[in-house]
Amino acid sequence: MLLEVKNKGTLTIDDFTFKCCIGKKGIKRFKNEGDLCTPKGIFTLGNVYYRPDRCIKPDTKLKVFKIKKNMGWCDDPKDKSYNKEIKVPAKKKYEKLFRKNKNYDILIVINYNTKNPKPFKGSAIFLHLTKNYSKTRGCIAVKKNDLYIILKLLKKNSKIKIT
Repeated sequence: MLLEVKNKGTLTIDDFTFKCCIGKKGIKRFKNEGDLCTPKGIFTLGNVYYRPDRCIKPDTKLKVFKIKKNMGWCDDPKDKSYNKEIKVPAKKKYEKLFRKNKNYDILIVINYNTKNPKPFKGSAIFLHLTKNYSKTRGCIAVKKNDLYIILKLLKKNSKIKIT
C-alpha cells in the first residue's frame, strides 16, 4: 500500500484523498537539517506514537506506542542518538514528543534518514496533526480524523511516496 504526497498539498491512499501541509520551503530531494523542506522519495513507515490523555489508541497494523512526558526525538546532528527517540531532558538538541500544542498527539515516523542516520541530512520527519494546514518544518501534517482513517488503511509494509 502506498501513501502518495504531492507538492500541491494532497495525500492519497487507495481511493481517499486528503488535504495536507508540507514543509515551508516545499519538497526537496537533498534535504538538510533545518532547511524547512520535506524530503522527496519513497520511504517506509515507522512506529506510531499517540497521547493517551488526548486521543484514543489508533486502530492500525503498525506498532503503536504511548507518548510519555520523558519522550523526545534527537535532532542534534553531532550526537550519536541523532534522529532517534530519546529520553528527555537531555544534554543534546531534541524535540519533545509530549507537547503543549496538539501537533504530536498522534504521529507516524517517516523512515527518512533513520537507519544509519547521516549527520545534518535531516531528522524528526513525521506524519502528524495540524489544525490549520500551516506549513511545517519538514513534516507532513493532516487533520486528526484523516490520520485515524489513514492509520486504519495502512499495512505493515506500507510506504510513503513524496513527490
